[in-house]
Amino acid sequence: MKIGIVGLGLIGGSLAKSIKKNTSNSCYGLDINKGSVAGAIAQEAIDGEFTADHLDSFDVVIVSLHPQQTIDFIIENKDRFKKGGIVMDTCGVKGAIVDAVEKPLADSGVNFIGCHPMAGREFSGFAYSVDNLFENASFIMTPTDNTPMRVVKEISSLAYDIGFARVVVSNTEEHDHVIAFTSQLAHVVSSSYVKSPSLLKQSGFSAGSFKDLTRVAKLNEDMWTSLFLMNKEPLVEEIDCIIARLKEYRDAIANNNAEVLHDLLRDGRELKELSLNQSK
Repeated sequence: MKIGIVGLGLIGGSLAKSIKKNTSNSCYGLDINKGSVAGAIAQEAIDGEFTADHLDSFDVVIVSLHPQQTIDFIIENKDRFKKGGIVMDTCGVKGAIVDAVEKPLADSGVNFIGCHPMAGREFSGFAYSVDNLFENASFIMTPTDNTPMRVVKEISSLAYDIGFARVVVSNTEEHDHVIAFTSQLAHVVSSSYVKSPSLLKQSGFSAGSFKDLTRVAKLNEDMWTSLFLMNKEPLVEEIDCIIARLKEYRDAIANNNAEVLHDLLRDGRELKELSLNQSK
């Protein structure tokens, strides 16, 4: 199979490296950053560079750009993809992407499937891409009623070949609601947490909990702004929920209410333990 990757950043570059390491598929790259392309060729992460004029030569095109860039690229090139071929994205929001590109591509005889590789690092760019980023990771697909089963099977098989441990089939609404909690809210909380005036006094006073809670504050604000606004309703619901829970803790502490505080902490522990048992 011949695969083209549009965008050789952290995710696109890591996909390219994983494809070359773990499969026999050929893989080519397109990126406006010529340094990323040169690096990918030098590291043998891709077999060569391609341009938009050659999109029709690929069985699968993986568009790994920021959300709005993904939509723009696909719409601008909808008539250039291979008829009967597959286009997939890697964005962390699915409803807005699928709604924008599925029908225009279908009208051009091209199959689209929304995808979300559940892996990342607190760094961006090809320089930080690795060939094992997706080991033990989940790969989410959000096919619609219009997605041919052959497309689901082909992309699922490709994900396992690349090295993903699990393929999860969902729909766009479920994906965006759950991701608002498991990913987007975590980035909002981490970004908010580091704005404490105590941040620059933490040296020598911090350990694992500080590191864990602040890791994703080192984010790409261009990408995450787009992701948050494209998924604003589920994310606002989650932010409202955590504000309400924080107020409970705040009030119990301010009022020296040990019984309520004890119960709140117990409830949190039990919910965490329940989630761990469900994930086994």
